[in-house]
Amino acid sequence: MEKTGQRILIIDDEAQIRKFLRVALTSHGYVVKDVKTGREGLESVALFGPDLVVLDLGLPDIDGLKVVRQLREWTKVPIIILSVKEQESDKIAALDFGADDYVTKPFGMGELLARIRAAIRHTAGTDEQPILHFDDLTVDLLHRRVFRDNQEIKLTLTEYEIVKNLAINAGRVATHNHLLRTVWGPSYEKEVQYLRVYIGQIRRKLECDPSRPRHIITEPGVGYRLL
Repeated sequence: MEKTGQRILIIDDEAQIRKFLRVALTSHGYVVKDVKTGREGLESVALFGPDLVVLDLGLPDIDGLKVVRQLREWTKVPIIILSVKEQESDKIAALDFGADDYVTKPFGMGELLARIRAAIRHTAGTDEQPILHFDDLTVDLLHRRVFRDNQEIKLTLTEYEIVKNLAINAGRVATHNHLLRTVWGPSYEKEVQYLRVYIGQIRRKLECDPSRPRHIITEPGVGYRLL
């Protein structure tokens, strides 16, 4: 068993989910605390000091979105959302409010563990590195250049800004709203089709097979993730 010693707080009102996560995460070396309400969760973040929070959106007392908003007022602890498909708009809102990632119920433990590792790793590496590597892809933030197999890829200014935002948040989903707001400004937040056109152009330049992308992954209805 891997002894990570990292602390994970689970906030979920379903006893079976809490038990499943507690047993599974403990078996992978995490120190786990679980609570069933938003108020208990907010208090436990302060007292337990978790390295990561797993948060269900459908809580009995406080809306999960409110929990995210309140936590982001004072802590940068990584937050992974548990959601069901019917909560897609809430899931997007949670990401825009500052949650780091999400998994949709039902989910596989392998997927959740990968999301946990990525979120904790991203937080630990918050000091931006000037050169980021993704297998055959390299993003040089200092010189604003992108390479594939050591060959420079010519991107437009807008294409580069999209790639830069995805690279800085590598492994995490960047929502449509986040990318549109960051690259084009608040007045473009609803122009999702505009973003899709640019993502298509970028894939044709960066991906070996744009129809089966390895790096820029679509999260349907939510946004994109760079791997």
